[in-house]
Amino acid sequence: MKKTDELVGVAESTAVLPAAPPLRRVRPRTLGTALALTAGVTALLLLTGTQWPHQPAVQAWRTVCLAITVQALPFLLLGTALSGAINAFVPADLFTRVLPGRPALAVPVAGVAGAVLPGCECASVPVASSLIRRGVTPAAAFAFLLSAPAINPVVLTATAVAFPGSPAMVAARLLASLATAAVMGWLWLWLGKEEWLRPLLRHRHTGHQHGHSRWSEFRLGFQHDFLHAGGFLVLGAMAAATFNVAVPGSVLDAFSGSPWLSVLFLAGLAVLLAVCSEADAFVAASLTGFSPTARLTFLVVGPMVDVKLIALQAGTFGRAFAWRFSAATTVVAVAASVLTGGALL
Repeated sequence: MKKTDELVGVAESTAVLPAAPPLRRVRPRTLGTALALTAGVTALLLLTGTQWPHQPAVQAWRTVCLAITVQALPFLLLGTALSGAINAFVPADLFTRVLPGRPALAVPVAGVAGAVLPGCECASVPVASSLIRRGVTPAAAFAFLLSAPAINPVVLTATAVAFPGSPAMVAARLLASLATAAVMGWLWLWLGKEEWLRPLLRHRHTGHQHGHSRWSEFRLGFQHDFLHAGGFLVLGAMAAATFNVAVPGSVLDAFSGSPWLSVLFLAGLAVLLAVCSEADAFVAASLTGFSPTARLTFLVVGPMVDVKLIALQAGTFGRAFAWRFSAATTVVAVAASVLTGGALL
C-alpha cells in the first residue's frame, strides 16, 4: 500500500511539471544570403586590394572579375525589380490569358516576347522564375529566358554596330537565337520533369495577397531575389576571370584554323568568358581569325549558356535543372548556329 501511494505521488508530481519546450532548431542562413555575404567580402577585398599581391596576373584577374560584375549588376537589378513588380502588381491570370492555351504554341510566342526585355541574361533568370510561379508553363518561361538576352533591340543594335555592313550577321543571330529558344521549350515539354525544379517553383503563386501592402511584397521579393542571385553572379564572374587570366592568347590561334574546332572552341569560350550579351558582339568582331559561323556561335551560345548564367540558374531553379538545361542548350545552340551560319553567312 505504501509503495502504491509513493507511485501515485510520483505520478502527480510529474503531471504538474510543465512540458519540456521543444528543442529549438537553429535555422542556418539561406544559401543565397550566405553567398551574398561572401560576395560582399570578396568585392571589398577586390576593391581595396590591400590583401592581394601586386602581381600583373592577380591585378588582371581582379579587373576582369570587377568588370563582369559591374557590367552585369545593373541588369540583375533590372531583372529582380521586374520579378518583384510582376509578383506584387501584375494580376495573377494576366500571363495565362495572354499566352496561348496550348503549351506547344505558347513556347514560340514567349520566345518572340523576349524581345521586349532590354537586358542581359542576368535579368531574364529572375523574370522567368517569377513567370513560372505565376502559372506560366515552364517551357514558355524557359523560351523567354533564352531569347530575351539574345534578340532584344539593344543587343541587335549593338551587333549591327559591331559588324558594320553585315546585316546578315544580325539576321543570323536573331534567327538562330529564336530557333534555339523554341527548340529548348519544346524539348522541355517532351522530356522535362518538374521534379528537376526547386520545390518552391512547383507551387504556383496567386499574386498579390489581400491584406498585404503591394509595396511591401515588392520590396521583400526584390530583396530576396537580388540577395539570392547576387552571390551566384559573383561566383560566375570569378570563374570567368580565372579563365581569362589562365588561358594564353596562343591557344586562340591554335583553334582558328579548323572550321569545326573553331566553332566548338568559340562555343566553349562564350561559356567561360561570360560577356554580357550587350557587349559580346564587340568581342566577337575582334576575333577576326575565326570564320563568321564560328563567331555567330559565340554570339548565340554566350547569352544562353555561360558560367555566371549557369550559377544563376542553379541558385534559382536548382542544380538538377541547371546542368541538364545548360548542356542541352549548348548542343542546340551550336547546331542552330552552324545551320543558320551555313545558310546566311
